[in-house]
Amino acid sequence: MGTKIGIIGAGSAVFSLSLIRDICLTPNLQGSTITFMDIDAGRLDAAFRLCQRYAAEIGIELDLRRTLDRREALTGADFVINTALVSGHRAMKDGWEIARRHGYRFGGSYHIMHDEAFWINYYQFRLFEDVVEDMLEICPDAWHLLVANPVLAGVTYLARKYPEHNLVGLCHGYGGVYHLAETLGLERDKITFELPGVNHFIWLTHLYHNGEDAFPLIDRWIEEQAPQYWETCPPSDGLGPKAVDLYRKFGAFPIGDTCNPGGGTWPWWYHVDGETEKRWKEDPDAWWYQGYFPHTAQRVAEAARLAADESARLTDYFPPKPSGETMVPLIESIACDIPRVLIVNILNDGDFVPGVPRDFQVEVPALVSKRGIQGIQTNGLPPELVAYIFRDRIAPVELELEAYETGSRELLFQLIMMDPWSRSEKQACALLEEILALPYHEEMRRHYC
Repeated sequence: MGTKIGIIGAGSAVFSLSLIRDICLTPNLQGSTITFMDIDAGRLDAAFRLCQRYAAEIGIELDLRRTLDRREALTGADFVINTALVSGHRAMKDGWEIARRHGYRFGGSYHIMHDEAFWINYYQFRLFEDVVEDMLEICPDAWHLLVANPVLAGVTYLARKYPEHNLVGLCHGYGGVYHLAETLGLERDKITFELPGVNHFIWLTHLYHNGEDAFPLIDRWIEEQAPQYWETCPPSDGLGPKAVDLYRKFGAFPIGDTCNPGGGTWPWWYHVDGETEKRWKEDPDAWWYQGYFPHTAQRVAEAARLAADESARLTDYFPPKPSGETMVPLIESIACDIPRVLIVNILNDGDFVPGVPRDFQVEVPALVSKRGIQGIQTNGLPPELVAYIFRDRIAPVELELEAYETGSRELLFQLIMMDPWSRSEKQACALLEEILALPYHEEMRRHYC
């Protein structure tokens, strides 16, 4: 019997097509059953038909199914991939515009001016719990791959509340180490590295190429080539002046979303005003509104066009090359007992990142095989970075989870007060009340009573 995979939020055609491409390129998963589930029938149908056509072009036999019923997608599943964003980008942008009027800006604003804002996370937590409880009833032995944000708070909350549940969080941000390696002229398949931390806050502490320490190459690149690189790189680049300055401060290199807008534009002091941002070649507004949102809309439109054009050859637009995402290699490793070391998000119950609480999420390497996911202990981070994890990641996440579990509006207010741009109780209260007053937040208003 082949592997059975359920995808929650499969109406994202680009995500689903990328996933199917990776499955098609994995011979061990040929014959698998993949059930696409979404609440939007139109988007689901378009994504499903695209994936059918892609598998046919590649010549891979897969049993592809679709449903609007989540429980049907979970029935018999060995793996469940949750990629759903409940509120969508509209709610995100609406909240950000309210926050701007009240004096908030990008820069270390992890629960307000970020895509993991508290009014987004509320609905994500509700969905996460519903999926877990359905899985424990319908497919209790299945693995839950949490791809949807917030991975940090989601893994922490779910792993604590449902310790019997097979859960792993996955994020592609760690792939920034390959961008760094390529910039240094290093061959991807000849590097090894260690980049511990928590989701959206991971730091490269060890990098080897052919067994040789590559950090001297980073230092040489900074001195000899970085200024020229900065002349043409986009704002908020992962190898930009801000990232290099953080490396000089802490002796570890920020990777992926650690200091870019995708991770909350940490830390705030590079973003105190426009002039400071310009000096550090930072522009979170452009990153989101001229980069991320238009790019996402373009990809959605392209997928819709291809779905409507039955004559289009999909492999011309999505060449059959691995995406580099972790999901399919992880599934293959567990289902087919092919041991691999992969970067995952799990509880720190093995003290994988020393100094981080054992019941909090960490992003670390793990040995993945039929035996499951076994975290590997790292050498940890410099003490000052562990301190920032406590202040800027652990403290606000703990407060948000307590607010969510108790339905406390007061704790939600205190979460806003922790934001670096909160200057008064009046400001924070006005932000909270205006966001909760949005007509589509009625359920959240009732919860935080």
